[in-house]
Amino acid sequence: MTRTLRSAIALAGAAALALGAVSVSGAAQPGAGSAERQDVRIGLLLPESKTTRYEKFDRPYIEAKIKELAPGAQIDYYNAAESPTTQQQQVNTALAKGDKVLILDAVDAKSIQSSVQKAQDAGVKVVAYDRLAQGPVDSYVSYDNRKVGELQGQALLDALGDKAESGQIVMHNGSPTDPNAAEFKAGAHSVLDGKVKIGKEYDTPNWDPNNANQQMSGAISSLGKDNIVGVYSANDGLAAGIATALKAAGINVPLTGQDAQLDAIQRILLGTQTITIMKPYKPEADIAAQMAVDFAEGKPLPSDLVPTTVTSGSGQKVPANLLTPVVVDKTNIKDTVVKDGLYTVDEICTPTYAAACEEAGLK
Repeated sequence: MTRTLRSAIALAGAAALALGAVSVSGAAQPGAGSAERQDVRIGLLLPESKTTRYEKFDRPYIEAKIKELAPGAQIDYYNAAESPTTQQQQVNTALAKGDKVLILDAVDAKSIQSSVQKAQDAGVKVVAYDRLAQGPVDSYVSYDNRKVGELQGQALLDALGDKAESGQIVMHNGSPTDPNAAEFKAGAHSVLDGKVKIGKEYDTPNWDPNNANQQMSGAISSLGKDNIVGVYSANDGLAAGIATALKAAGINVPLTGQDAQLDAIQRILLGTQTITIMKPYKPEADIAAQMAVDFAEGKPLPSDLVPTTVTSGSGQKVPANLLTPVVVDKTNIKDTVVKDGLYTVDEICTPTYAAACEEAGLK
């Protein structure tokens, strides 16, 4: 082989290598972007499954929005089954797995503080969902919980009318470990105090309907069924237990709720529950997912995503988004829960409720 031919082959080989390098470099850009998306790993920690909302609405909505925003995202799901200890262990598991962001709905806002601190120490962001956990939380999305209590209290007063001064009400607040329960309670008291006599008041551990049922039965025995003119219930789960106790005693008085559960909507149609508070799950879930994906991708949260600031029980100032709740009664079921897609008319209006649905204009 002549020297000239060897030189030509070498030059051709060098050119081919150069072209190959350009091609690999060019192809690497989309690959790098995809890898970055695939590195979005988010832990979703919900508190329990007794309340219908978490498995039926919150989890699927959050997961769907994360996948929409980051198709390659890895989502690790945990449900604490009402156990603060279990949730602390689940945070440890999430950190060990390499989750970069945690969406956390705390079972116990106070006891989870050490786990939140552990996440921050590991460089993991924490989005507090629905309940404001203590510790160095990075953002928070929920509804205006004090407003929820105010709306419940006012609805109860409106339903009582002239009877507000002629008897006593029973108050069933939520779990003492849930910071939202304290806000619902404060909001309700701000409306009810001085306008009704509160014969019995209970905090209800774990939001357990069975506890609420026993509490209501005890209140009826203590106060006398003819002296009870209304019942404040902080959510629909408690209202279910309360309604059972009221029915057993032959009492039908105004009863509040929250969460727009299907059974609560059906009780409203029958007249055994007066109102529920609807906190549309999808907007809350979508905001939490957006916060989590932004954090996972290293982006700052835009101001319209966190338009306000709240102070946690441990004193931290947390960027927040607080949504506005809606009162649902017999007159607006179609324009609220049906319109927002929580339930179809067919789901609500089973044969047991067909006559009540027709009366309410649900067809």
